[in-house]
Amino acid sequence: MTGNAIEVRELTRRYPRKDRPDLCALDRVSLAVPQGEVHGLLGPNGAGKTTLCRILSTVLLPSSGSVAVQGRDVVRQAAEVKRLLGIVFGGDRGLYPRLTGRQNLELWAQLYGLRRTARRSRVAELLERVGLSDRCDERVQTYSRGMKQRLHLARGLVCEPGVLILDEPTVGMDPVAAHDFRALVRELRAGGHTVLMTTHDMAEAAALSDRVSFLDNGKLTLTASPEAVGELVSSHERLDVRGLPAVLRERVAVLPGVAAVTAVTVVEGDTTDTAGLTRIETVTPDATRAAMLLLVQEGVTDIARTRPSLEEAYLHLIGRRGMAVGR
Repeated sequence: MTGNAIEVRELTRRYPRKDRPDLCALDRVSLAVPQGEVHGLLGPNGAGKTTLCRILSTVLLPSSGSVAVQGRDVVRQAAEVKRLLGIVFGGDRGLYPRLTGRQNLELWAQLYGLRRTARRSRVAELLERVGLSDRCDERVQTYSRGMKQRLHLARGLVCEPGVLILDEPTVGMDPVAAHDFRALVRELRAGGHTVLMTTHDMAEAAALSDRVSFLDNGKLTLTASPEAVGELVSSHERLDVRGLPAVLRERVAVLPGVAAVTAVTVVEGDTTDTAGLTRIETVTPDATRAAMLLLVQEGVTDIARTRPSLEEAYLHLIGRRGMAVGR
């Protein structure tokens, strides 16, 4: 294995089923995550994201292939991997609601083998780091969802791991709590931690990830930066035009190299704009210039060149399945 924080080579995981062929949850997946990178893992329900995270955390065994965390094999060196890895769940999983925040962390620190003095020091440090010092002696059942998620993060950091797995870390959070949590993740990256994050939130993945990987039906379809994904998926350019008359729309549509001219619905807050914005998609830069020239000559100047968002790229790669994007 190399110096990557996470290295997955030709990983396959099958689940045996009675009277049917085995279910292949991961099919020869290879992925390398360098030290200090925040890596987003995206895909629809059943794509294999959770299976990959469980193998990384030594909960599941691979059917074939190899997986290493900071150079330690997850099968042959599972005990070492567990000490190098922190896992942060979304929602209420993994916390003891009738205990206080401090008691939760002390319990986990004790399970990791920290002695009393070191345990108390580490717990106090983590509570301060995640902003829970003022509420740490209250029962977790009184915490807001955002507070619980910060406690989750503190719990994942108890063993001072080099690698963190965040499983849908901001699910159910209000925007303020999610913003604060993302700031903490950025601090972790600045401190040299490696983060593998599964999420269904495209804005979150784009804001936090150095690179993203798309899983679909157990196969890794693409790994790239959020910006590069949009560029790779967009095999054409596009113009967003406001106030395009119907007659001019027809003239633009027949220009050589124009692939589509469609109305675009824009949602901003509680307002939905279904009129006035047209998207012109072209297959060559020459077609883009020709369309712009025609529009300007006809007095249309509200024109913007745009690029696909990560969400649009995701839908293009995975396909519109009419299903919720999940773990």
